[in-house]
Amino acid sequence: MNALLWSWSLAGLVLLSILTNGIMGFDEMHLRNKINGKNANESLLMVGLTLVQSAAAKGAVCLDGSVPGYHLYRGYGSGANSWIIELLGGAWCVSIHDCQNRKITSYGSSRLMEKELSFDGFLSDNAAKNPDFYNWNKVKVRYCDGASFSGDSENKAAQLQFRGKRIFFAVMEDLMAKGMQHATQALLGGCSAGGLSAILRCDDFKGLFPLTTKVKCMSDAGFFLDAVDISGKRTLRRMYSGVVNTQGLQNTLPRTCTNHLNPTSCFFPQNLINQVQTPLYILNSAYDSWQIENSLAPPSADPSGSWNGCRSSFKCNEAQQKVLEGFRISMLNALKQFVATRKNGLLITSDWAHCQAESQDYWLPENSQAGNNKVIAVAVGNWYFERAKKSTL
Repeated sequence: MNALLWSWSLAGLVLLSILTNGIMGFDEMHLRNKINGKNANESLLMVGLTLVQSAAAKGAVCLDGSVPGYHLYRGYGSGANSWIIELLGGAWCVSIHDCQNRKITSYGSSRLMEKELSFDGFLSDNAAKNPDFYNWNKVKVRYCDGASFSGDSENKAAQLQFRGKRIFFAVMEDLMAKGMQHATQALLGGCSAGGLSAILRCDDFKGLFPLTTKVKCMSDAGFFLDAVDISGKRTLRRMYSGVVNTQGLQNTLPRTCTNHLNPTSCFFPQNLINQVQTPLYILNSAYDSWQIENSLAPPSADPSGSWNGCRSSFKCNEAQQKVLEGFRISMLNALKQFVATRKNGLLITSDWAHCQAESQDYWLPENSQAGNNKVIAVAVGNWYFERAKKSTL
C-alpha cells in the first residue's frame, strides 16, 4: 500500500479490479461477496442482522417501508466501551423509476437483506489483523434509502419512502440503548456512498455523545469529485442532481452549504468537508476505480469504447494517462484546505481501488512493516489515537 504524495506520477499503478455497471462497482461487489460468505475462509467473523422494529413508529423506514437493520459485534475487555459504526454503501437511486427498482433489492428493503455479513479489515476481531480496533464494539448499518442517509420525504404515488436521515437517528438510538451511550471512544465510518454518509452525518454523530467521549469520523472511498468527464460533461453532477431532486434533499443538506451553493453542489464532499467540525479522516484512492468508471470516463461519455482498455485493464495510452493524472491533481487540490486543519487526517493511495478499510488486503496486508505510516491500519490508528504528528501529503 503506497501513500500518494504530491509528486506521485502514474508509474507503478497496479490494477486491482475491473468495474462493472450497476449499483456497485466490482470492488464493492467483491467486498460484498466476502460479506456474504463467498470466497471467505472459515476465520472470518460473521455477524447476524438485527432489525430495528421501533423505527417504524418513527417513520424511519427503507424505500419500501420496511424497518432498517444493522449487524452488531460486541466488544470486550479494553474495547468494551469503544464503538465503530460503519455506514454501508451501494451508490444511489437517481429517479423515481430507479428507486422503485431499488426497493425490490436489499438496498431498498430489509426483507431482502442477507441475514449475516462478515467483518474484516478494520472490523476484524483478529488482533494480528486489526491491532487497534479488534476488541471494539463494531456495527455495520445497512443502506436502504438510496441517498446516503440524507432524505426525509416520501412519494406516496410511487409508494416510496425517502427516510435515510430518520434511519440514521433511529439506528443510533437503538445502539445507544444497547450500550453505546457509555462509549468513551467512537468512530463513525463509511464506504463509498456510505463514506459520503459519514461526512454528512459526522457532526450529528458527535452530537449524540458527551464532550468527554472521543468522537471522530472516517470516509473511505467517499470523496466523490465534481469532475468533468472525458466528453466535457459532468456525469456525476447529473446523477447527484437526480438524487437531490428525487428525494428533496434541498431540505436536509447542511445549511452551512446550501446558504451559498445549490443543493446538488452540497452533495459533493469537496463542498462539505471544510465545514465539518468533528475530526474527520479521508481515505481514498487518487485513481478511485468507481469514479473513473462512472464519473470520469463512463460509457456514456465514450461511445467509441476507446477507454475500455484503460478502464478494465489499465492499458492506457499517453493521452489517457494525462487525464488520470489531471483527476489525481484535482483531488489533491480539493483537499488542500482540509488537510491544513490539525484535527483532520488524510491518506490518498495510488491503488486502482474503491473501498479499502473493510478489506484486509488493503487495511493491513501480510508482511506489513510495523510503524509504516503508509499502511492504512497504521495511518488511521496513529491519527485516531494521536500517536504521531500528521504527515503532509
